[in-house]
Amino acid sequence: MRGRIGGTGGARVLSILLLAYIFNFIDRQIVGVLAIPIKKELALSDTQLSLMGGLAFALFYSGIAIPVAWLADRKSRVKIIAAAVGLWSVFTAACGLAGNFWQLFLARMGVGIGEAGGVAPSYALVSDFFPPERRGRALAIFSLGIPIGSALGVFFGGWIGSHLDWRSAFFIVGSAGIPAALLVRFGISEPVRGGFDAGARAGDAAPPFRIVAATLARKPSFWLLSLGAASGSILGYGLIFWLPSFFTRSFHLPLAQVGTFYGSIVLVGGVAGTLLGGWLGDRLGAKNEAAYALVPAVAFLIAAPAYAAGVFAPSLPLAWILFVIPQMLGLAWLGPIIAAVQHIVPPNMRATASASFLFINNLIGIGFGIFFFGRMSDAMKAVHGEDSLRYSILYGLGFYLLAALLYFLAAGRLRKDWYRAEPA
Repeated sequence: MRGRIGGTGGARVLSILLLAYIFNFIDRQIVGVLAIPIKKELALSDTQLSLMGGLAFALFYSGIAIPVAWLADRKSRVKIIAAAVGLWSVFTAACGLAGNFWQLFLARMGVGIGEAGGVAPSYALVSDFFPPERRGRALAIFSLGIPIGSALGVFFGGWIGSHLDWRSAFFIVGSAGIPAALLVRFGISEPVRGGFDAGARAGDAAPPFRIVAATLARKPSFWLLSLGAASGSILGYGLIFWLPSFFTRSFHLPLAQVGTFYGSIVLVGGVAGTLLGGWLGDRLGAKNEAAYALVPAVAFLIAAPAYAAGVFAPSLPLAWILFVIPQMLGLAWLGPIIAAVQHIVPPNMRATASASFLFINNLIGIGFGIFFFGRMSDAMKAVHGEDSLRYSILYGLGFYLLAALLYFLAAGRLRKDWYRAEPA
């Protein structure tokens, strides 16, 4: 029995998973705007903030995601996702109880443990509700959780942090995620694996991890896509964490105004770019699989100089425009690249392959990206003072150029590495 598309089945499931993913990124990104009052109260350096916001989360998120995804290829993905949403929500609320750096570091570790079970199983679940020719758009819609959740995290973090305090922000946001966990658990039924994939057999058992690893090892496109995403995410995650502090230091915006100003940039640019990338990937990829990598490659090439112009913008209105453009282009990779990873392995490997992709992307992107900008900012403070973060961002734009190069190389391999089932 195949999953449904075009009716209420696929749309309803996608809506529920999108809601959960929005909470994922609210919980993940709220710490970026709250870094300003947290730093002041707990007397932290930029390097400590980067370790708390990046490495603490990335270590557990990336490492635990693979065994959880291995389990999701065998057991109920719905139950695993629901448990993950509940767990990360509890640990987000626990961040509000932290009294020092190490307590906050451990609480963020807990958020990473919870979120490790949410994303890769969701990718596999979405792929079983939508046919291959619409999978890029469906995964792009699911990925709207990134810009929407990030924007809401900035909005609510700035507002609550200004009107209440940063601890209340964690309590409120963490508590709000519990209903989303219940909705996933009782609002989604587990679909047939590979129901829309020609030649796939519903009874095919998920192979051992060593078989998945061997399959991925033989596909250069997987490594190029993963490292390209990681290079782009160094900048993407670094900016979403540090730009609120940048706007406060270099544009002298108060916390409440940072929430509105930067939140609108993330929302408008992120939603437009995510949808556009997914649409272009499916439209062009139907004729040539290489398009799934070429679309984000071109987007990153344009985004880098646009960001460079934005960090030196002479006025806020111009800065808003110059930041919206690269924000849009910087998220155009989500739908095409995630869809490509789904397409280079059989259906019964998708969750594990996705987790392997996310392991590389997030360990490097979150773990190194947030730390890179914080460490660079501290190192250049003696020379650039309060503008040290501006120059840290400027030097980091080279990672977008590296991502574009890796995607161009991946484009040449996708057709050969594409999974095509043998006729039944």
